[in-house]
Amino acid sequence: MLEVLRAGPLTTVQDLGRPGYAHLGVPRSGALDVPALRAANALVGNDSGAAGLEVTLTGCVLRSRVPAVLAVTGAQAVVRVDDAEMPYGEPFPVAAGSTVQIGRTSVGVRSYLAVAGGIDVPPVLGSRSTDTLSGLGPQPLRDNDVLPLGEPAGASSTVDVPEYASRVELRYRPGPRDDWCVESLAGSAYTLSPLSNRVGARLAGPTLTRAVAGELPPEGVVLGAIQVPADGQPLVFLADHPTTGGYPVIGVVHPADLSGLAQARPGASVVFHGP
Repeated sequence: MLEVLRAGPLTTVQDLGRPGYAHLGVPRSGALDVPALRAANALVGNDSGAAGLEVTLTGCVLRSRVPAVLAVTGAQAVVRVDDAEMPYGEPFPVAAGSTVQIGRTSVGVRSYLAVAGGIDVPPVLGSRSTDTLSGLGPQPLRDNDVLPLGEPAGASSTVDVPEYASRVELRYRPGPRDDWCVESLAGSAYTLSPLSNRVGARLAGPTLTRAVAGELPPEGVVLGAIQVPADGQPLVFLADHPTTGGYPVIGVVHPADLSGLAQARPGASVVFHGP
């Protein structure tokens, strides 16, 4: 088991989420940076969908009650086991009773900790992910929580650890309501707002003017949807997004570009590129 000594501002259990339940009003959830979670799992010999920890910005402190093999990917941070610094993006052993500290991120926002065997909390609708919007899955970690671990099953694999740019480039496909705004997003530059979270990335920049008056009835919303609220400042929905929304969706971001957006810090430049 892993004992949580300091949970940090937002540390959650995440796997690849629970897609396929949007018709029931259930968000997909899951890791915001899927390539980073997959890489961490490969490093410790887990299946790519095993649950790990998504650790936000200022890190966390854990104690392993059993011998274990861990790896940290995603946002770069100093990782220590007791007083020894561990390599980022490589597997490392931890003795029973040792303390594992993931420090403040230096590049990116969200670090991913994988443990050989995975975090073995009970699944909900096939996933162990924490959903911060609906409340499904385990609650965000708190000090003194204890996390069960599964049995290690595989051998470590060598992987390319993702890297992140300071400027986020987002490819998107227009629609279904791109005709509701006068301006096109293509080529537009925005700044990532500090109000962003696991539900969506809020952006500040050129105001998008409504071309159509009135309001929409609620429509389905997908991962990466670009929604334009009444203030004209777009937001991009991330993993804990709602399944429906009443503001116009003027485009959808390419799935491969969402991990870079999830790792961007407030104030980062975000540029849209049309087809």
